[in-house]
Amino acid sequence: MKQSKAEILREYGPFPGVDRVNGVTYDGQRVWFASGDKLNALDPESGEKIRAIDVAAEAGTAFDGRHLFQLSGDSIRKIDPNTGCVLAAIPAPDGGGSGLAWAEGTLWMGQYRNRKIHQIDPNTGAVLRTIEANRFVTGVTWVDGELWHATLEGDESDLRRVDPQTGEVLETIEMPPGASVSGLESDGGDQFFCGGESSGKVTAVRRPKREDVAARRS
Repeated sequence: MKQSKAEILREYGPFPGVDRVNGVTYDGQRVWFASGDKLNALDPESGEKIRAIDVAAEAGTAFDGRHLFQLSGDSIRKIDPNTGCVLAAIPAPDGGGSGLAWAEGTLWMGQYRNRKIHQIDPNTGAVLRTIEANRFVTGVTWVDGELWHATLEGDESDLRRVDPQTGEVLETIEMPPGASVSGLESDGGDQFFCGGESSGKVTAVRRPKREDVAARRS
């Protein structure tokens, strides 16, 4: 298993009126982060919060290319990012979870204390597949066919690349002491955006380079 320490690229926040950052996602231009009662849009270039949608936003956030998905309690809401309107809602498996991601035309939801990641039908909430993890799961993301999730136990967090079939840990990135990760999203390139829980911050972390990733892009 490959192990490394996190290279912090940038910290965003804390932001006025934001006590904690939960889920995080990226729409290609803006970083969206959940802060309890709002879904906030962050410009990653300026570092400014440029917009907020009033919606229950207590856990994971995802983007499918057109719509935002927000996990809160036992429900996952589908949201139009242009209007802020909730278009639909589906039940969250097992009463709810922590992280949320979009990949392969489906949602992927992390469950914290159950140490699981569920692949979910975005129209019905039905569980299509379950992956067992060996630590508490917070944020979840996919990039270049790789499944990553964040962990949080006590005041320790790391980012883990796992086998999407078996859950075997293939690589870990250790976060600095006290840097709790509540949400996780890739920008599709060389960085992850991490929700900072009670710090009220979003942290950009470098994604490790691999020759196979470079080859796929060439």
